[in-house]
Amino acid sequence: MSLTEQLLATTQPAKPMITHYDDAAGTRVELSVATMANWAAKTANWLVDEFDVEPGDAVAVRLPAHWQTAAVLLGAWWCGARVVEQAQGSRVAFVAPGSPGTGAEATAVVALDPLGRGLSSPPTDGALDYLSEARLSGDVFRPMSPIPGDAPAFESSTVDAVLSEARSRAEKAGITAADRVLSTLDWTIPDGAVGGLLTPLSVGAHLVQVTGSTDKLADRRRAEKTTVDLLG
Repeated sequence: MSLTEQLLATTQPAKPMITHYDDAAGTRVELSVATMANWAAKTANWLVDEFDVEPGDAVAVRLPAHWQTAAVLLGAWWCGARVVEQAQGSRVAFVAPGSPGTGAEATAVVALDPLGRGLSSPPTDGALDYLSEARLSGDVFRPMSPIPGDAPAFESSTVDAVLSEARSRAEKAGITAADRVLSTLDWTIPDGAVGGLLTPLSVGAHLVQVTGSTDKLADRRRAEKTTVDLLG
């Protein structure tokens, strides 16, 4: 079973999965497990249908902590891709607007718009607008074959190893499915994403991710009733 399927199985579809505060944009977006699964399915279908991504293929993710980054990661893992930081030579590289050339076979620019809108103008140099294109893909993803636990998922780490590491970190931090986790950690590849994203999701906790200023963390804790901090 893929890493994404195992993460989605830890909680109920209607439960909030990620709440993202983007202080630069002044926005708050809450996404349920079902909504994140929908975006992950669209991403997985897009990778398979448009780029023929197969299990084990390298997909680079060079994005900040953001709900759209979570959709990209979950989609890549769902179709069995191996998520890497190095874009050169990867099948697809997901980057933020304004990023330089990647050296990947294809480049997808992620708008990082809080409400999920695509880029305001077409990307250059043959790059693709991820949000505008992936949203047209199917809402349900069905892998051609199961992803085994010993398949590569994150750099050189396997599905089983990544999940085990995330759950071990959750146990050490005292995080359970009942918790609402406030995090300011950046999702660097791979360690930051394991610690900031996968650690709470691996046990079914609700992640409240804050990007940008940390001046309002006390307000965020009160408003979201968070119970655990993961601070960078």
